[in-house]
Amino acid sequence: MLDYRYDTQLLIEGEDLDEDEINDYITDNFEGDSLLCVGDDELIKIHFHTNEPWDILKYCSTLGEIYDIVVEDMERQSRGLQG
Repeated sequence: MLDYRYDTQLLIEGEDLDEDEINDYITDNFEGDSLLCVGDDELIKIHFHTNEPWDILKYCSTLGEIYDIVVEDMERQSRGLQG
């Protein structure tokens, strides 16, 4: 069984985005692992394994426009099903 079920990925488009601040906020405020937060001050890519992807989406939506949202159920994938 996985500790964190959902592979959550998205892009944030905005102004004055800071990947280090976003990374630190997610690390400090959400349970999960495999965090990737890369980009520049206008576009950030987020990748995070969590059990509550909706919380990540809600937070990221406060930073700018979010799109290319993918939430995959890794538990289903481990059973050979569509995630």
